[in-house]
Parts: sequence; structure tokens; C-alpha cells
Amino acid sequence: MRSPLGGDARGLPWYLCPSSRATAGGVPDRETDMTESGKSGWAFARRLRRHAYGWRSAPAVKSVKAAVSEIKKVARKEPIRAAEGAVLFLERVSPAIEQVDSSSGAIGTAVRHAVTDLAVLIAKADADAATRDDWLERLWQAFQDDKIPYIENLGACWGDLCVTKERASAWAEELLALTRRVLVGKRGGGGFFQGTEACLSALDRAGRYESILELVAGDVLWSYKRWGVRALAALGRKAEAIEYAEACRSPWADDREISRLCEEILLSSGLSEEAYRRYALPAHQAGTWLAWFRAVRKAYPEKEAAQILADLAAHTPGEEGKWFAAAKSAGLLDEALALARRASCDPRTLTRAARDFSDKDPAFAVEAGLLALEGLVRGDGYEITGADVLAAYDHTQAAATRLDRVDATRTRIERILERPGSARDFVARVLGRGVDERP
Repeated sequence: MRSPLGGDARGLPWYLCPSSRATAGGVPDRETDMTESGKSGWAFARRLRRHAYGWRSAPAVKSVKAAVSEIKKVARKEPIRAAEGAVLFLERVSPAIEQVDSSSGAIGTAVRHAVTDLAVLIAKADADAATRDDWLERLWQAFQDDKIPYIENLGACWGDLCVTKERASAWAEELLALTRRVLVGKRGGGGFFQGTEACLSALDRAGRYESILELVAGDVLWSYKRWGVRALAALGRKAEAIEYAEACRSPWADDREISRLCEEILLSSGLSEEAYRRYALPAHQAGTWLAWFRAVRKAYPEKEAAQILADLAAHTPGEEGKWFAAAKSAGLLDEALALARRASCDPRTLTRAARDFSDKDPAFAVEAGLLALEGLVRGDGYEITGADVLAAYDHTQAAATRLDRVDATRTRIERILERPGSARDFVARVLGRGVDERP
């Protein structure tokens, strides 16, 4: 096992170790790089070369995702070979992309997801002890050489990568002195050690929970304190774990992660109803409103979709209209319309609903289309064009035709055009002085 300072068990620095394949720059040199790429049999190895992408983000993101897909595909039949590929990927990815423009966050997100997925794959591989020890040494070297850093979340996976409690405890012992100096010594000055979270993760895997609680007892970051929450829960002190997690909430802590940990603790105690009531909604917040609804529904299949939807709407006052698409996807059409009437919804979303339901449920389509026109008159939506106005009108009238309510619907549209709104004149002008000249 290499020391946390980068040398081997004899205390030599990594660049003096006879087994080291790295140059003084911390990554394989070009000749070695090309030779090993050809021998590896992995397509991604030919792409992930040092500074291969310059500043361009899109090609780098594409290559990272392609590499993960390639490795996962192999894992279905050859888990050991796939794990070896995953280790190779993690060794190469940071040097390959360290010059990429990361301002958009796309490349960082892609690599973080890759680390999480591949760490699981490596941990599950049924490798012998010597192979796994070799993987861990290579991963540790890559972790240390990560300059940006891109693969820093590998530390949180370290205990799982160790697989056995004995190996995890051995790694924890290697890292413990520096970790204690940083976390406990921080009260008197402290410092930074890249392997701190790896040490906490290894201690967690080894079942050394009291050691974790000792290390995080002071004023330390949430990323460290979360291991204290896990330790308390593992020791059976679940109420104390939730109280401890709640006390960690701050502008510098991840509220969603805190909620997820607390939810997990309550669910493990069989307290599903309390977990839902207190933590389900913030814990499963996602990138879109529809994804958020689906995540909560998946986590609590025993809950009625209508109840989840109502709770989410109550959780986001003033934004009820944003849940229209979620309600529609769940087949809750009456609820979808009610939500869109309570607060504004994107007119284009409503227009698409009018189009998609024109044949299946024309009554719903008409109401959705009219709500789209109301929103357009108010000035809702971004960069609205005349085509958006015409689409809302035409899909509404098409659905009305199927219901034989064309005249009644046209009258309702005329009334909408009489209402005050920042874009009323624009909408009326597009429709040709209202609806008289439209079919």
C-alpha cells in the first residue's frame, strides 16, 4: 500500500518508486501512453490522452459519456475486465481534460457522474485480493494527481472500493494520522488533506463509528459531518442522528442531501409516513418539475399520485402552474387544468397539451388551449412569436371542432382578447383583429 503522501510502503516518494509508470508530471508520458492505449483494448484509451481536448468542453463531455457506456457494456459479461477499464479511465480522465473550459459545469458534472457509476462497478467486481489492492493503489495515485480536481468524489467511495472491513480498516490506518491532524488539529490551526473523506469513508466501511464521531466533533464541513450522521445511525442512535443532521443546515451545507439522509434513517426504522411528511419533497427535488414528481412517486409507490401532486404544489406556493406537465403525465387532467388556473404555466406547454390531446380528450385540449391564449395575452413565456399564438389558436379550434363547439370557443377567445395584458395587442394583431378573420 502506498502512503497517503504519494510514496510506497518504504516511504519513498512516488517518483522514486521502481514500480512507478508515471513521469514527474504525475501522468504517463506520451510514449508509454500510446503503447498502453494500443494494448488495453479500450476505445476510450485512445481518446483520453494528456491534454487531448484543449479548451473544448463538448467533445470532452461526449468522450467521458462514451467511455462510461463502453465500460458498462463490457461489465454485463466481463465484470473484472470492466473494472480494470474503469480504473484505467479514472487514471486518465483528469490529465486528458485539465485544460478544458469548465465554466459551464458540464464537464465537471459528467465526470462526477462517471466516478459514481464506475466506483460501484469496481466495488462489485469479484476480484482477488492482489488485483483489488493493485486497483486501489492506482486509484489512490490518480486521486492524488487530480489537479483541478475532477475525481475528488472518489474519496467518498473509498470504503466501498475497499470491499472488506479489513482492507478498509488498513487504509483508514494509513490515512488516520493526517486526517486527525486536519480535523482535530483544525481547532488549533489545522490544514487540508485530500484524503480526509477517503479516511472517513474507510472508517465507515470498517465499522469504526466512534472514530468517525471523534474526528467530526468539531466545527468541520458538512461533507465530513455527514459521515457522523451515518455513524450515529449505524450505532442505533437514529433520533440523535437526525437531530445532528438538522443542526448542520446552513448556507454551506447541501439541504437536499441532509433531507435524503434523514429520510433514509426514518425509512430504515419503518417510519415511511413520517419520512414522507418531513423529508420526501425536499429530498427528491430534481432538475425539472416533472422529474421531481416522478422521483417522489417512485420513492413512495404506496402514495396516490394526486396526493403527491397536491403536496408538491403546496410545497411550492406561487408556482402551482409549473406542475401542469407532471399532472398531465400522470393522467390527472382535471388537476392539471386546476393548477394552470392557479398560477401561470408556460403557454407553449399548454399549447402542446392542446395539440396532443386534440383527438384523445378534446375537452381537455380546448381548456388547455384557452389557458395558453390567456397566458399569451398576459405576456407569459419567453421569446414568444406569432407562430406560438397561431399554434395555440389553431389547436384550440381543432379540438373545439371535434366537440362541435367552434362558435362557443370563438366567443371565449374574443373575451380573452378583451382582457388587459401586456401582450394583448400583439396577440390580437397576429390573429387578425381578433378571431373574425380566422377560420
